[in-house]
Amino acid sequence: MKELLLLNEEQQNLLENYMPTENVLKKIAGFFSSFSDPTRIKIITALCVSEMCVNDLSIVLNMNQTTISHQLKLLKDSGIVYSTRFGKIIYYKLCDENVNNIISEGVDYLLAN
Repeated sequence: MKELLLLNEEQQNLLENYMPTENVLKKIAGFFSSFSDPTRIKIITALCVSEMCVNDLSIVLNMNQTTISHQLKLLKDSGIVYSTRFGKIIYYKLCDENVNNIISEGVDYLLAN
């Protein structure tokens, strides 16, 4: 039978202060679920380079516009991308440069291991 590791009071206090609240944990899980689909990763990666419309993304990623539109809606709902309308064309862009950093760090981590 395994013995339980008992944390000392300092470790317990650190853990209590470090652990996010349930609400924040749900938001973190939702945020990272945005990165759980290869199509969304491709779209995010493309948008790291430049803002684009659905047609541009369709051409660059060699995917149909319906698939891209669906994935963009999910990314927009999760706060990863936002859109700007210019006449009839809607352009998509990353909401925050940190998303680019997350993708880069993920690639660096995977290449190192």
